[in-house]
Amino acid sequence: MPLDTALSVTDRLFFAELDRDAASRRLRDATAGCEDGELFLEYRESEAISLEDGRIRNAAYDTSRGFGLRAISGEAAGYAHSGELTDAALARAAATVAAVRQGRSGTLDVGPRRTNERLYEAANPLQAMDFAAKTELLLELDAYARGLDPRVVQVMASITGEWQAVQILRPDGERVADLRPLVRFNVSVVVEENGRRETGSFGTGGRFAYGRVLDNGGWQAGAREALRQAVVNLSAVPAPAGEMEVVLGPGWPGILLHEAIGHGLEGDFNRKKTSAFAGLVGQRVAAPGVTVVDDGTIPDRRGSLTVDDEGTPSGRTVMIEDGILRGFIQDRQNARLMGVAPTGNGRRQSFAHIPMPRMTNTIMLNGAHDPAEILSSVKRGVYAVNFGGGQVDITSGKFVFSMSEAYLVEDGKIGPALKGATLIGNGPDSLTKVEMIGNDSGMDPGIGTCGKNGQGVPVGVGQPTLKMRGLTIGGTG
Repeated sequence: MPLDTALSVTDRLFFAELDRDAASRRLRDATAGCEDGELFLEYRESEAISLEDGRIRNAAYDTSRGFGLRAISGEAAGYAHSGELTDAALARAAATVAAVRQGRSGTLDVGPRRTNERLYEAANPLQAMDFAAKTELLLELDAYARGLDPRVVQVMASITGEWQAVQILRPDGERVADLRPLVRFNVSVVVEENGRRETGSFGTGGRFAYGRVLDNGGWQAGAREALRQAVVNLSAVPAPAGEMEVVLGPGWPGILLHEAIGHGLEGDFNRKKTSAFAGLVGQRVAAPGVTVVDDGTIPDRRGSLTVDDEGTPSGRTVMIEDGILRGFIQDRQNARLMGVAPTGNGRRQSFAHIPMPRMTNTIMLNGAHDPAEILSSVKRGVYAVNFGGGQVDITSGKFVFSMSEAYLVEDGKIGPALKGATLIGNGPDSLTKVEMIGNDSGMDPGIGTCGKNGQGVPVGVGQPTLKMRGLTIGGTG
């Protein structure tokens, strides 16, 4: 579907009660004398169905619609939003945000360039599969997973989806629209043996219809993978503690790259000099061979966007190249204040939230080493295949991550699974400790959600197998 068609679809959603010409005038009046601003219109349908203990525990469907109006003057931004699409509501919002000028007068910035590309299908995925069929599938999954192994004592699963339609009006009269599908499937399995219980999980999703993850044996494969992890954890031994070599697997372990490093490469933290990377553009911040990009242009990926929430087309931004810091990801306001171009990373959770620089799909690119070669080089260390939760301090870069699937490696051989292993370190420092980079770069399965300043947005991560020296493992053994 061309973007012009997206405009016609969103026109029908937003301009039944709200007059478009009147809305444009309100926007121009509110942003007069400002450097930037926009009217962000959003319609969203969402659903969530979850299963636990053989029963559907939750089945929810929701629709929302509203606008967010912003005016930007220097470092200040005025923002107002409402779930009421009327001229009266927009007039109140315009009066509120116009106060940001405070006597200043600026020149309106040049608007985003246009794009005719689409990175995903525009169809509403919620309408492609009957709601009752989704609940029946989850019940069938429960029976299937329990039938795989008599040790299965609990199955939890969920199907979630949404369709977001946005139109962005700019003070210069330009309009941009986007229609965004998003689906996700998750399953967790608990097994018990000799009084010991362990859990395994699997999730996948992206910007496409449910069929991509649920048809052709997709949900059965997910149940088998969750069971495999749970069974592996049944034999896990207490993790050792101390400083040692760490090998990170491809794909989802890139969440470490996202959390410990990616946030520090967002423009607002660097403009305010609260990032560990502030002032280091052009300097070496990572080992040779380390190249990190943020790429919002990968078709169908969870973190991808045809245009961001300011109307800027998504891009592929090289942040670190061969260990040298090249730049940051930017929204329009921070880019202008830093004297650089926006990168298509202005994102918001909904019309009720102001946009800010956010990651899309953050990826470390391939190196030259075979993964088997990397593992065989380890004298004594940990092979981290999957990560669970974690915490990071943006200012210092310090992080703590729990490993949901990890193994001891001794003399190049993969040993027993480990229980209770955590990875402790400093993001910028850890980049300098990369010793070997694999040639097997992969993406996460499509489950990432990033939180920042109380806002959550879908993201993607990816990396090849990595060997890092001298990281601290927190263990229980």
